[in-house]
Amino acid sequence: MMKQTLYFGNPAYLSLRDNQLVIRLPEIEKSDDLPMHFKEKAQATRPVEDIGVVVIDHRQITLTSALMEALLANNCALITCDRAGLPVGLMLPLSGNATQSERFRAQIDASLPLKKQLWQQTVKAKIANQAAVLRECTEENVRCMNVWAADVKSGDADNLEARAAAFYWKTLFAGISGFTRHRAGIPPNNLLNYGYAVLRAVVARSLVASGLLPTLGIHHHNRYNAYCLADDIMEPYRPYVDRLVVGIVRSGRPYAELTKQLKAELLTVPVLDVEIDGKRSPLMAGVARTTASLYKCFSGELRKISYPALSV
Repeated sequence: MMKQTLYFGNPAYLSLRDNQLVIRLPEIEKSDDLPMHFKEKAQATRPVEDIGVVVIDHRQITLTSALMEALLANNCALITCDRAGLPVGLMLPLSGNATQSERFRAQIDASLPLKKQLWQQTVKAKIANQAAVLRECTEENVRCMNVWAADVKSGDADNLEARAAAFYWKTLFAGISGFTRHRAGIPPNNLLNYGYAVLRAVVARSLVASGLLPTLGIHHHNRYNAYCLADDIMEPYRPYVDRLVVGIVRSGRPYAELTKQLKAELLTVPVLDVEIDGKRSPLMAGVARTTASLYKCFSGELRKISYPALSV
């Protein structure tokens, strides 16, 4: 069953009852203008086992300790947002797999040549998916992207990822004056940031479920980054977010401010269609296949990570 993504952007009291997430809205409960039967119906529940991601986007939301324990026990990713509404924190379970220590050891013992080969596969898949987005969304010839994807060496020694990124971003939003891809850059960077944060949570959650440490990357090694491996493995999935953002930009709607409607669209990232080895599935399920294959690469059972191929 596909896990749900729940977003809370108004004052709420979230608690646990009979393994159900109970949602109460204090603004409705305290209102003197509403009839009692309406107030009673305003309370809603969701089975905890069906939830994959929870986004907390209001400073007047209360979560009970029992609820957080139940969410984490069911491998749910809990995202908290700052006062600007941007994701700022991510909570994950410490243990998500029965053979945790064995899998940690396989990950830690992975050789440098293996990690360089895995990064090579990752960059190839990312550039190929970026090329597919450009083919769909622009009239630009993407032959250079295909050449770069084919030429990626072990460890991406020639840094073709950066070369492809420079061409990709210049081309994808060529109609937006002054656009460069930067976290603090002009819109639609705000949309990209939000979508990537949701994607990162999905990937980190799946890594934990596969018994891997999200901190120990195959390429990223920032000592202050707790999710280096998540940042590695999400790379080939980023173009799916990019394509979603292009659709929002081209719809003609204002996007300078991250409204709740725009956030709702970006929160569909976990259910976007992806295709891996000819099989289609929601992105969250695809990521689970990717992280499971990654562990098998660490353990020696496989030589290749199962990444999605973006079809046009």
